Amino acid sequence: MTVPFLDLAAQQAEIIDEVLPVWQQQLSTAGFIGGPQVEAFEREYAAYIGVDHVIGVSNGTDALELAYRAAGVTAGDEVVMPANTFIATAEAVSRIGAVPVFVDVDDEYLLMDPDAVEAAITPRTRAIVPVHLFGQTAPLERIVPIAQKHDLVLIEDAAQAQGASSTVGRAGAIGRIAATSFYPGKNLGAAGDAGAVMTDDADAAALIRNLSAHGSSIKYVHDHIGMNARLDAVQATVLRAKLRRLDGWNAARRAAADRYADLLGGIEGVRLPTVRPGNEDVWHLYVVRVDDRDRVLGEMASAGIGVGIHYPTIVPRTEAYAGLGHRPGEFPVAEAAAGRILSLPMFPHLVEEQQMRVTAALRAAVRRAE
Repeated sequence: MTVPFLDLAAQQAEIIDEVLPVWQQQLSTAGFIGGPQVEAFEREYAAYIGVDHVIGVSNGTDALELAYRAAGVTAGDEVVMPANTFIATAEAVSRIGAVPVFVDVDDEYLLMDPDAVEAAITPRTRAIVPVHLFGQTAPLERIVPIAQKHDLVLIEDAAQAQGASSTVGRAGAIGRIAATSFYPGKNLGAAGDAGAVMTDDADAAALIRNLSAHGSSIKYVHDHIGMNARLDAVQATVLRAKLRRLDGWNAARRAAADRYADLLGGIEGVRLPTVRPGNEDVWHLYVVRVDDRDRVLGEMASAGIGVGIHYPTIVPRTEAYAGLGHRPGEFPVAEAAAGRILSLPMFPHLVEEQQMRVTAALRAAVRRAE
């Protein structure tokens, strides 16, 4: 029996009867951009997150850029972020001429290290971007006071944490602005690319909506140099159907994570993920750490187990950011983890039999490494 890394077909099967009639109506009326489905999704997701404004956009990278621009980040500004994020967090900074400043993470949870954040702040720093990685919230109870102390904008990257929460609030509703992705593999995923920006700031929300539509709030009246980053109505239809199931799917992910903890707990050489006190993890990914990772990954893949690496190279060590001049060893925790992390199958419809198969393959691969 093979085990997929992700089973999106099972999700689509749950929503297809709801989505197809709406899609048919959209095809017949040619209502593809904006409209009632987008407006309804924005209202529903705002209520779910607990913010005043949600602006649906084309993808998560555009959401980040719009969040940065609305926060006043401009060319030459510095934006502090963890080294082990997906490149989009930095890419969106670079696209507006600002500079990503990378910091290390803690060894227990692989989340942004607040002490490293404090040390990285300079007179050019404009914003701090904590990334809610793998499904749990970054330590905002410590990072928010740092932002306030230095009068910096806190912008959450919540692409991996739809539904996650911490002692200081729900992911996406804590900073001044937050951005998320609805890429199909996310906990709340569209049927293609999509994203959103969330905020309680009415002025920021109006600016984001304007910028996402070519800098225009009235047709052919352009107040800013914007971009084309609007959310498709067909994607909003899918997102509305999945949002109604998100809490149940996240609960299923937590149950799967608990089963993994029981099944994998006795395997020598496998370091299991842990949840920060006060966090409610939504387990976007289930990431273990093993020695000789690449060989273990290859053996599990050969055994029919869908496995992945998130991420094999930290962003400051990619060729894209070679020009920043970062040297090996500057981010010791993130660099060490990048060589050991292994993402196991994790999705709401994962069943115990599949997890037992994953466990057996991992146990066999790790034993051969000894």
